[in-house]
Parts: sequence; C-alpha cells; structure tokens
Amino acid sequence: MRRMAEPLLDRARRAGRRWVGPDVRTHYVICGQDPLAYWVVRALLATEVPAGRLRITLVVPERRRSEGPDGRDIEGVDVIRADRLDEATFRRAGLVGADGLALLHQDDVGNMHAALCAQEVEPRLRLVVRMFTTGLANGVRQIFPDSAVLSDASMAAPAFVAAALGEVAPTHFRHGGRTLYVAERDDVRPEDVVCGVADTRDPQAVRVLPAGDADADVVLAEATGAPPGTELAARRLRRARRRRRPVAMLVRAVRSFATRKIGIAVLVLLAVIAALGGLYAGTAHVSWGQALYLTLVTTLSGQDPDPAKPVPQQVMQVVLNLAGLALIPLITAVVVDGIVNARLALHTGRILPERTGHVVVVGLGNIGMRVMAQLHDFGVEVVAIDKNPNARGVPLARRLGVPVVVGDAALEETLRVASVATCQALVVVSTDDGANLRAALNGRILNDELRVVLRLFDGDFAERVQRAFGIGISRSVSYLAAPSFVAALLDRAVLATIPVGRHALLVTEVPVAAGSALDGRALAVVDRPESVRLLAHARAGQRYDWSPDHRLVVVAGDRLTVVARRAGLNALLREAAPPQPAAPVPPAGAPAPREVED
Repeated sequence: MRRMAEPLLDRARRAGRRWVGPDVRTHYVICGQDPLAYWVVRALLATEVPAGRLRITLVVPERRRSEGPDGRDIEGVDVIRADRLDEATFRRAGLVGADGLALLHQDDVGNMHAALCAQEVEPRLRLVVRMFTTGLANGVRQIFPDSAVLSDASMAAPAFVAAALGEVAPTHFRHGGRTLYVAERDDVRPEDVVCGVADTRDPQAVRVLPAGDADADVVLAEATGAPPGTELAARRLRRARRRRRPVAMLVRAVRSFATRKIGIAVLVLLAVIAALGGLYAGTAHVSWGQALYLTLVTTLSGQDPDPAKPVPQQVMQVVLNLAGLALIPLITAVVVDGIVNARLALHTGRILPERTGHVVVVGLGNIGMRVMAQLHDFGVEVVAIDKNPNARGVPLARRLGVPVVVGDAALEETLRVASVATCQALVVVSTDDGANLRAALNGRILNDELRVVLRLFDGDFAERVQRAFGIGISRSVSYLAAPSFVAALLDRAVLATIPVGRHALLVTEVPVAAGSALDGRALAVVDRPESVRLLAHARAGQRYDWSPDHRLVVVAGDRLTVVARRAGLNALLREAAPPQPAAPVPPAGAPAPREVED
C-alpha cells in the first residue's frame, strides 16, 4: 500500500502542495529524554497546524533518565520507546515521509550518528539537531543542507547573565536596517522607543505586551549610537574591585590548616603547660618571663633534674616532661596534616580571599560554564561552585582564572567560602531543582537582599517559590530554548527571543499569503493586546515602515514584523497562511493515499 501511495505523495511535493486527505497529516519526529523534548512537543501542539492534521512521534528511552518530564505523558503524542536511534527505530517511528526530525539528546556524537541513520531512511528530511560542540555543528550543516544546529545553552545563558546583572533582558538584534534592544524605559530616550514589551512593576503580576505603550516599563528601543542607558549599563557591567582582607584570610587559612581533633588536642596540651608554668612561677619565686623560659626548656628537652628541689617543683617537672613527650608528636602531626590540608584547600578552593560585588555561579555544566564565561567577558568577577571537580566547565574556569570551590552549594559553609554574603548575585544553574532551591535559600540566609537567579524547570513550582520566599528571578533553560527549536523545525525564522520573567516573547517576520484571512484586511487587526504587537510593515520589494498607518490594507506579499507570545503568533500565522488546497484527485484505479504502518 505504501509503495502505491508514495509516487502520488512525491508528485504532490514536487508540485509544491501536500495531500490533505483525512489520513495525511503533518508529521514530526522528536527524539529526546529531558525537559527540552517536553517543551518542544508542547510548543508543536500549539502551532498553527489545524487540529487533526498534526502527528507527533516522540522517541524516548525505555526508562526515564531524570525526574523531570520528557514528553512521554502528553496526550495526543505517539510514543516509541527505544534506547538506540538507528534505522530500525526511525522506520518504526514512521520517519519515511515525515516533515521534520528533531534530535534533542545531550550527546553530540550520538546525535550525529542518529542524523546519519535518519538520512538513510529519509534523505529529504528537515533536520534540527541539538549540539554543544561547534566543530560538530559545522560538520552537520555541511552534511545536511536542510538542517538547523542549535544549542539550548547558548540561547539561555544570556538570560541568566542579564538577570544576574540586574538587566531586563539580553536581547539585541538587527532587522530592517535597525538595531533593536530591550531596556527599561527610564534608560532610553522617548523618541527611541519602538514599542512597549512588558509591565514588570508588580513582580507578582507581570503583564506582557500591554494595550498601551505608556503602561510598559520594559520597552523595545532602537540603538541610535549613544542612548542614555549606555553609561548605566557600563556601571553595572564594570568589574567590582576586589577587597582583600589579609587578617580574615590568615584566620581562614589557620582554621583549615589542621583537623579539628588535632587542633583541640594541641590547645588542651598548651593550656596544661601554661597552667603548670604559672604554678612554677609561684613556687620557684621567679618572674613570668623566667617561668615561661624554664617551662618550655623543661617541656621540650626534659633537662635540669635536681633532687634538691622541693617536691612540688619535682612533680611539675615530671608532668612537664610527660607533656613534652606528647607535644612533639602532635607538632609533627599538625605540620603533616596542615601540608595535606593546604594542598586540598588550594585544589578545592576552600581558601579564597574575601570578595565583594562579584557573582557566584553554582553548577559548571553546559549552562553554568557559558554564564561564567559571559560574565568574565563583561569584566565581572566570578566565583564558581561545583561538587564535581571534573565538571565540564572546570577546565575553562582554570584558563580564565576563575576560582572554583569544590563542594555542595546547598551547604552554608560552601557558600561562605565563596563570599556569598558580599556578592551582588547568586546564579544557581545545576540540574537538580531541589539542590538549587536549597542553595538559593541558604544564600538568602547569608544575605537577605541577595539577588538570586534560580534555574527551575517546573513553572508552577517557580511561582510558588517566588510567592513564599521572594525569589522572583527563575529561568527554565528548556522553556527559553524550545521556541527556537520549534521555529527551526517549522523552517521559520525567529529574529529574537525576549525572556520576561517566566514568559518568552518571539520577534518574527510573518509573510502574508494570497487568499489568506489577512489578505484584504486593515493592518489594525494585527495588533492584539497582551498577545501580538506589530513592529514594522513592508510591501513586496519595498523597505520596512516602522510607523505604519494601521488603516492600511494588507495585501498578498506583505511582510509583517511582530513581537508576540507563542499562542498569539500561532494564531497570526494561521491567518497569514494560504488556504488549504483541495486534495488532488488520484488517477483512476489508484487507491486513496493514506498512512500505512510498516
């Protein structure tokens, strides 16, 4: 049956149209095992593809690899369980004739191998690959011309950096001959404002794309050379001067020089010697200086026996000799233990100078190492924490000269070593939500005014944390990156993604097709409060008009540049898309095309 239907499908594809019969649907195959796969599937289900026309096949491992959702429990999704992405798995997932494949595993080499296997099954495939290594990414683009290689870490890291530095958003992009960026309204000139982005004055109720631009304190502005906000940003990004405290440094070094038990034993023994020295000064009727000298000589050498001495002095001399026998091994133990501890402290970063105004980054995985590198590039002093001495970002930290504290960031003593009490921000980006929250709360104990940037996957959990603990800056890497992956899968160009709190706004260019719902309507219908905002309009072959007349009639071929929420953008794309063509009539005697499982 498939062999008879495929020639008809091929002819339809070559003619630039798709079968739209009841059994022919837009089909995407998603391979992943973490929250990114979950958010990509969720975003695909919200696209402009009509209900009943979209088929999503999710390929996941047999067992869950993490506690977070990976998409396998979403209704309306076909789930294939397979631990190996090979040709057999792709055929079982129905990759033949599919519209696109997304490889979202955190394994660059594994994704490359899967892409080669997928090419054997379906050579004309739209391929979207998650990659971390730049060299492999370039190789994928050369082998697969119709492909997009994205890094969720690269897309999400600027949002964490901006939040750590107190900036609104890291977004800046160039379009239509203009460079646009996101800023606070007070930091830009009124004539440079393009549109309002969000009203964030109430952290509990952030409003994006409000109806009136005057209601927005976060705006999208045009960079005209030297806006007033430049100096303010420079002050925020300037390297904080390191304040070294030699006395505190010495005390911390002494505290880490020996173990606690050995230190207590030495202190007790010295206290006994001091007490006996005082008694010796009283019985021998000598000064305190002479008593100290005689006590130390007797303790360390055991000399000066004298049978003619009074009995109390003889008893004290014997006790001092015994104390000397214990003191010398203890001194040796302290020296040896101190050398070992000093080396360990230097290796793990337990002995660090006191700092102020720096940023502490917890977790040196894909996200943490990029956040650390970008902060370093901005001239901000960074201290990193990771409990794994061989974490991915540790070698980069060593090259950049960033101190690394090896320890559990959920422990208060680890945060104290990193001087969290005097830092300007704590960025917690490990992959464990529970550990991240404990580190954030302990950081707030050390500094109740600390700016905390917290990585949490669960949006509901993040909102509850914000209300309960006042930690209002939370980011989900997968949530921030998912729109770009979906746009690449749909072969749609996203100019920029603007993160605002838990929201992600997309800046996209939308072409208007002939016969679409927008064709012939006024431009005013594009703007929708808290959903879509029109930035620019361009006729076919003409330049962009950044202040269009909303009474203008939209015609086929127009290009609309908008900033929108995902749901609003999907609705606009449906209205700008061409009407669904009628299903072509198959040749006489040919069976109606339908999907047939292998």
